[in-house]
Amino acid sequence: MPRTRVKICGLTSLDGVDAAVREGADAIGLVFADSPRLVTPKQAVSITDDLPPFISTVAVFKKANDFEVSTIWKTFRFSCLQADAGGLGVLSLEGLEPQVIQVHRLGPSSIAQILQATANHHALLIEGARSGAGETIDWNAVVPLARQRRIILAGGLTPDNVAEANRTVRPYGVDVSSGVESSPGKKDPIKIRDFLQAVRDVYRELQ
Repeated sequence: MPRTRVKICGLTSLDGVDAAVREGADAIGLVFADSPRLVTPKQAVSITDDLPPFISTVAVFKKANDFEVSTIWKTFRFSCLQADAGGLGVLSLEGLEPQVIQVHRLGPSSIAQILQATANHHALLIEGARSGAGETIDWNAVVPLARQRRIILAGGLTPDNVAEANRTVRPYGVDVSSGVESSPGKKDPIKIRDFLQAVRDVYRELQ
């Protein structure tokens, strides 16, 4: 079983980024959509400027468009772009070739519909109806999808339930934001540590 990747999303401070990197996160998520975790491109640069090698930066949008993405790209050169499936248009930006994480929310769309619509995407993030709201989804419903796509599981994950989520889904990656916060937008270093440790523990268990 490959190691589960971890993305800590909605980071707004250097302390939060440092904690995520120190505890072994693979990716740092910066939100550029309406949210308590919203950052400006300059803030994103300032808190990620000293990242070590092999840590990805993910620019999180609601509905991405050329103007919005290119404006941010001029200041903040991110590694991956994450956006709603319905909001990903054709991004024809000079020098911009980030990997794409397409967001799908379980609900109206069936697993079969998601599979049909996502054959060529790098990864799919699956979550509940509202981003950043801490809503847990039906993990069992995601299992067939995780067998055929690189799934990043999100929605209501915490240090207390991420191990069981991994046992059930066996996702490519997990994504957490509110589950490692002391208040909206403020990351808790202890919760980040416990979350990463739980992911490592279940990986060793499943080997």
